[in-house]
This record gives sequence, C-alpha cells and structure tokens, in this order.
Amino acid sequence: MKSSENEQMKKRREDEHILACLSAAPSNAKIIRTAARMADAFGCRFTALFIETPDFSVASQEDRNRLQEHRKLAAHLGAAIETVYGEDVPYQIAEYARLSGVTKIVLGRSTLTGKHRLGKLTLTEQLLNYVPEMEIHIIPDTNADATYHLKKGFKFNRREILLNVFKSIVILAGATLLSLLFYHLGFTDSNIIMVYILGVLLTSVVTSHQMYSLVSSVGSVMIFNYLFTVPRFSLTAYGTGYPITFFVMFLTAYITGTFALRYKEQAGQSAKNAYRTKILFDTDQLLSKARDKDEILKAAGEQIMKLLRRDIVVFENKDGELSEPHLYDFDSSIQTEFDQTVEIPTAQWVLLNNHSAGAGTETMPESHYCYFALRVNERVYGVVGIESANSPMEATEQEMLLSILGETALALENDKNAREKEAAAVLAESEQLRANLLRTISHDLRTPLTSISGNASNLLQGGSSFDEGTRQQIYLDIYNDSLWLINLVENLLYATRIEDGRMTLSSAPELVTEIIGEAMQHLSHQASGHQVLTCCEDELLMVRGDARLLVQVLLNLLDNAMKYTPAGSTITITAKKNGQMAELSVADTGRGISDEEKTKVFDKFYCGTNKIADNRRSLGLGLYLCKAIVEAHGGTIHVADNHPHGAVFCFTLPLEEVSVYESFSGPGGGG
Repeated sequence: MKSSENEQMKKRREDEHILACLSAAPSNAKIIRTAARMADAFGCRFTALFIETPDFSVASQEDRNRLQEHRKLAAHLGAAIETVYGEDVPYQIAEYARLSGVTKIVLGRSTLTGKHRLGKLTLTEQLLNYVPEMEIHIIPDTNADATYHLKKGFKFNRREILLNVFKSIVILAGATLLSLLFYHLGFTDSNIIMVYILGVLLTSVVTSHQMYSLVSSVGSVMIFNYLFTVPRFSLTAYGTGYPITFFVMFLTAYITGTFALRYKEQAGQSAKNAYRTKILFDTDQLLSKARDKDEILKAAGEQIMKLLRRDIVVFENKDGELSEPHLYDFDSSIQTEFDQTVEIPTAQWVLLNNHSAGAGTETMPESHYCYFALRVNERVYGVVGIESANSPMEATEQEMLLSILGETALALENDKNAREKEAAAVLAESEQLRANLLRTISHDLRTPLTSISGNASNLLQGGSSFDEGTRQQIYLDIYNDSLWLINLVENLLYATRIEDGRMTLSSAPELVTEIIGEAMQHLSHQASGHQVLTCCEDELLMVRGDARLLVQVLLNLLDNAMKYTPAGSTITITAKKNGQMAELSVADTGRGISDEEKTKVFDKFYCGTNKIADNRRSLGLGLYLCKAIVEAHGGTIHVADNHPHGAVFCFTLPLEEVSVYESFSGPGGGG
C-alpha cells in the first residue's frame, strides 16, 4: 500500500512543470534560482521563458547584457530556454503555459505593484484571469516598491543623428509650406493642425527614435503658434482657447507619432521573425537534400552566415582531429583576419571537450570567433565558429544558431547511419556471395575431383590390365575434368575481381580472327561431338580490347552452347562489321531460350531450367562474366532466337581503326 502511494506521488512529481519568466530586471536572478530549487525538489521539468516585445528591439545594451546573464544562469541551473514573440506579455505567458503543460509559474514581487494608470491590471492579476487554475508563486523582493522598467537604448551615431535631424527638418518644413498654402486659400485652423499631425506621423515613420517625433510635436505647436495664431509672427496668443488647442495638438501629434513608431518596430520585428523562420525552413530543406557530409556542412555554413550576417568558419571532425577550415565571408569587401595560431587551438578544445569556447565565453576569450560543437549527445561531428569579436551574439540569435546546429548534427548523424547501413548491406551481400560460392563449389568440385581421383586410382592399381582404348578414354576423362575445373577456377577469379572492382583491361589492337583462332585452340578437345564453324566477313576486322578476356568470353559462350545442346549439334561463330562496332555471335541449334529466361541468363548464379546435355551442374557465372567483360570494353551483349531453333548470343566491341602505310620507290625516286 505504501509502495503504491510512493509511485503515485512520484508520478505526480514527474507531471509537474515549473515556468520562470526571464527579464532584464536585476531581481530576475533570484526568481530563476528559486524556480530551479523548486524544480529540483519536485524532480520535474524546468523552463525559463522570455517574451520578446517590440520594445526590446530598442533596449539599452545594459539591459541586453543583464538578460544574457540571466539566460546563462537559467541554462546552468538546468532550465530549457524558450523565447516567444508578442506584445501582450501576460497572454503570451498564459498561452505558452497552457500549451506546454506548465503547472506552476514563478514571478517576482516587483510585479505586484498597485494598479497602473487608467486602471490597468498588474501582470499577476492578468495571469490569474487567463489561467485561474494554475499555481502562481510570488518570490519576495527587497526592491518591490520600485517597479522595473525597460530602458531604451540610444546609440550615438553622428551620421544617423544628422540624417534623422535632416529628415525631421525637411518634413516639418514641408508641413509648414503646405500649411501656409492652406492659410492663403482660406482653410481653417483645424485643417492646418491636421497637416502638422501628419508631419509628426511621417517623422515617426522615417526616423529611428521616439525623440524625433517628440521634438517634431513641440516644433509643430510652436510654428503653428508663431505663423497662424493672432497675433501672427509672435509666440503669444490672444484667444482664450488656444492653450487648450496647443495642448491637444501636441498630445495628438505625440500619441500618433508614438503609435506609428511602435507599429514600425512591430513590423520590423515581424519581418525579422519571418526572415529567421524562412532561414530555418530553407535550412531544413537543404539538409534533407544534401547527399553527403560535405554538402551538409556547406549548407549549414551558408545558412548560419545568412542568419547571423557574420563571418563563419566550419571544421569537420576527422578521427579526433580538425579538418582544414572552411571560411564563409558575409561581406567579401571586408577582410576578417583568421589567425590560425589563435583560432585552431580554440576549435580543437571545443572538439575535445564538447563545450563552447572563444569570444564572449570564459574559455579562451582572446579568440575572434565563438565556437560551438556540432554534436549529438557525446558524439561531435564538427565545430562551427561565429565571428563575435566586434559584437557578441544576442540571446535570440544564439537560440536560432543552436537550432540550426542541432538540425545539422542530426543530418550528419543520419548520413553516418545511412553510410553504415549501406556498408552493412554491401558486407551482407558479399557474405551472401561467399556463402553461395561455397555452397555451389562444394557440390560442383566434388564430382570432377571424385572422377579424377577415381580414374587416377584405377590407372595406378590396374593400369596394365586395361587395353589401350580404355586407358585413352580414362586419360581423356581426366583431361576433360581438369579443363572443366580450370574453367571454373578462372570464372571464380574473374567474378572475385569484378566484385572487388579490381578487373583491369590491358587493351591493345587485336584482330578478330586471331581471337577466334585462339579460342578454337583452347576448345579443340572440348568440342568433340559438336561441329564448330567460323565465319568472318572481313579478315582484317580489328577491335581494341584485352585479348585474354575476349577469348574467355568466346570460351564461355561456346561452353554454354555445348552444355545445352546434344552431341552432333552445329555451333557457328560469326564476326562482321556493324556501323562503328564489330559484332560477334555464337549460334547453336539446341532447344533455345524462353523469353522469360532471356532477361535472367546474364544474372549471377542463374543456371536456367534447361537440362544440361552432359548432366553436369553449371555454376551460373559464365554468362554473368561475359556481360561484365563486354561492358567493360564499351560493348553490349544480348541473346536472341536462332531460326528455326536454337539461340544466338551476340556481343559488340568498338572497332579499331587500321592505318596502312605504303612506301613506293620508282625511277629517280627515293624510298
């Protein structure tokens, strides 16, 4: 009973999922540590979530650095780092918690301030409205009275400031000229005010900071007061309602400009997210199409370079050592120094220790590149370096980078598994070939060896008692069996060379008549009982090839014809020119080959269904070797019917050009 309760309690703990919210607030480190201790106590999952809002795109470098430190702390404490994009922070937290099975949310007390202006609910109150069934833990904070606000950064760039000031002045001047035109045309003040509001809106769109729209709002109010209120060309106004008009004009212009700037930031963030998503999608497609590890590493390097817009270096793991660096320059006009004396040791350290190092880390920070391992668990396939000396990577960039590195490592793992599977299949096929050879040879060798051994024993024990005719027949049987064994061994050797890819050609110009003649000499004893005829239309027909192998092709075809035709049959060897090829054929008058078998006779170990004339079993390698040898010479081989009955094996070989040189010496001529 107690054991069952313990198992239920353990299961409940495993179902727990704690979520801590990441931010740039100084108190966020305490929240992360508390959530980590809770996750450790429950033995459950721990996630650190960051909601990236449009405002964060203009956050100060101080806030960015602090957020990066909080990310590192959460990762060090075992949290899974996640980032989502949106403007409504409570809604995004609630949606992620609901979809990810979060059971507890950990927040800081600094979020529990009173209601904001205009009665807006606090973050905690909004979360309770979105997910009332979820536990929300509030961590005490000594600085709870001071709610943290994100600081917006403003980088001092003289050229950018001058450009924004110029744009603001041009827009304000254009609005003023248009307002003067409206004034002379008799338009009312409200129409002129709308022109200035439009100018402030345009300023917010074309400039990069809210300060310009604010200054433009103030400038619009002052210019309107100076040029269009009574008394004109003065900053005073006689009308009692003008101060309210100025205030509403300023407030309207400022709010309109602020919203325009916010929407521009949102549009920029959306475009950035869409670009990153496209990069990830393209990376997945490229990795799936890559045919080997070189293409995988090349695709990864190019995609990371597009994503981060930085210089990239990629190393491959070659038996524990780094390959030559593959550099990908984002801007070819800017030459980035790659000091191998500094960078190679850092990359080698990452390869051996399976941990990031280099610029922006505590390990070998003097490097210009930050290096990451391409790994699956403890297996490292390579190292990727990102140029980070000038500016460190942002947290979101690093997360996208880790996603691509993970996909690349999985692609390399799949490629390795595929190559190992292919090698295993080749090995299995090779083992099957050896098994088939042994199984076939064990039967085929036994019959001729037994015959040779028996005949030799008979000659040794009673050779003197045999008459001359009997002895000659025994000698002939021994000779024929030995020739059959020699042919079998030759075919086995050729088959082994073909399987191992070691069959080499010693090509030279050869006369077809000489090839046929040499084959006939080897066949003289075997052809007893068969009539072999030759027909060569051109005595000077010449081909380029390996004479020894071509003779073997003819011998195999002739041997095949004699095996499957009864004694007394006629076999014809024909040679002729056919276009740019020489065509040789071996025709018999046997039972022929069915259409179904014609597609299989050149397969390895195929013996057919026809009964062999001498009842000796075939190994099924002869025609297979013929096809391999002919195709190695650049020719083709096929089988057809021989009318009225029988089969014709025909193969082609490239012709060799024959040059004939004659010297003539006549009266008064030279030789």
